[in-house]
Amino acid sequence: MGTTTTQLAATAFDSFFLQNGEFGGEHFRNHVELVVDTLADVLQDVDRPLEGKTVQDIQQELNGILDLSEEPQALHEVLREIKGPVIKNSLHVSHERSMAHLHCPPVLPGVLAELIIGALNQSMDSWDQSPAATYVEEALSRYWCGRIGFSVRGDGVFTSGGTQSNYMGMLLARDAFCRSKWEHIVQRDGLPESFKKMRVLCSEEAHFSVKKSVSQLGLGEKAVVPVPVLDDHRMDLDEVRRMVEQLEQDGLLPYAVVSTCGTTDYGSIDPLEGLADFCEEKGLWLHVDAAYGAGLLLSEKHNGKLAGIDRADSVTLDFHKWLFQPISSGMFAVKDRKHLRLLSHHADYLNPVEDEEEGIVNLVNKSIQTTRRFDALKVLLTLKVLGTRLLGSMVDRTMEVSSFAAEELGRREAFRVENPSPELSAVVFQYQPEGSLDVSDLNRKIQQKLFNEGTAVIAKTSVRGETYLKFTLLNPRTTEEDVLAVIDEIENTAKQILGGTPH
Repeated sequence: MGTTTTQLAATAFDSFFLQNGEFGGEHFRNHVELVVDTLADVLQDVDRPLEGKTVQDIQQELNGILDLSEEPQALHEVLREIKGPVIKNSLHVSHERSMAHLHCPPVLPGVLAELIIGALNQSMDSWDQSPAATYVEEALSRYWCGRIGFSVRGDGVFTSGGTQSNYMGMLLARDAFCRSKWEHIVQRDGLPESFKKMRVLCSEEAHFSVKKSVSQLGLGEKAVVPVPVLDDHRMDLDEVRRMVEQLEQDGLLPYAVVSTCGTTDYGSIDPLEGLADFCEEKGLWLHVDAAYGAGLLLSEKHNGKLAGIDRADSVTLDFHKWLFQPISSGMFAVKDRKHLRLLSHHADYLNPVEDEEEGIVNLVNKSIQTTRRFDALKVLLTLKVLGTRLLGSMVDRTMEVSSFAAEELGRREAFRVENPSPELSAVVFQYQPEGSLDVSDLNRKIQQKLFNEGTAVIAKTSVRGETYLKFTLLNPRTTEEDVLAVIDEIENTAKQILGGTPH
């Protein structure tokens, strides 16, 4: 009997998919080894965070590989093509002198879990698409709720990161308020007539996603009331009380407060206990954005800085910041799981009512996403392989180095440190030499020159309208010697820009 056209087509497709059996395993192993060998070749030659090329250079190198063909190309050929233009030209976040953003070096268990996640390709919306993965995520959600200090009523769901989690917090706060205030169901009836009076308070240094979320939820940006911060960049609790009372006198409806636990620039933590007391007194929803600060949940030395987080109504956690996970891996947690029902919509093909009656868990009931990755597996492997004590010590180590950086910068005459006692692992500072007319422009050029040369990757930010520099130290392998070397590079680079002679 001859080979059919269908059989020939299937055979042609085989080499591009995971397959069962001995051949399938060997086929997969060969492909993975090609990728590992390519990465290993690059990693062994990495001696700085960046190759040090201009925007134009990188664009030019990429032009040669972005032409797409109708015909297949061997994997080893494609890897050879992208090795330089893509892989080598990437930011090497695991390098000790990559210290710019909230962009952590991933631990190996997380990286390896990514391979398993991609190969299994579970979809976390319904149990029948992710039978084991559903219960892994459920268990890890309970674990982190316990770490926060929530009771058994707490619950959570994995998200793409802080922006999505903050969005969910603002969504639930809005809908819970409308139900309790007017018995109005936003899901069914849309926004109530008085929605223009609703207000959310947050620090003037809160993450932009708070304002963005409230805007997208139909209340408009003016519904977000920014609260001034004190000199330590923490939200002024007295101002919160005064502003809420003023809003109420004006006939407006404050309904939620967002407390930031680790601001993007300074790592500052708003006064959690005081805000929790006030929100309980006034009946306000308290959302804690701990996308950055959640790393302290595992810290043995600094865990006390999170006192009061257990009293929040909802919490944002980001594991791809200070739990050393590959992007993306975040979580949204609530004190009382009943509020997650505000997200639920039934679809017979995903989460029929009968499933719920039979106790079948369909995680789409807890998320604003439908298809979701099995990101919980990265966290599971990391917790099991490293253990919580070692992970906590990694967090504590980055805080030691950030304190050292602030002290060292403070000792050098030409630097001004904006947060000399870092709350977490971020240090904001400016190089201020005598006689320089435009210090802001100088600092911007310092950051750009270091980046373009690949010497060190640091960030820039705005403080009172001026450009400042920033270390965000998330790599526990970064040492005091690395910090000293980068500070020296900043000084030498500044002198080059100003026309001096580097020492």
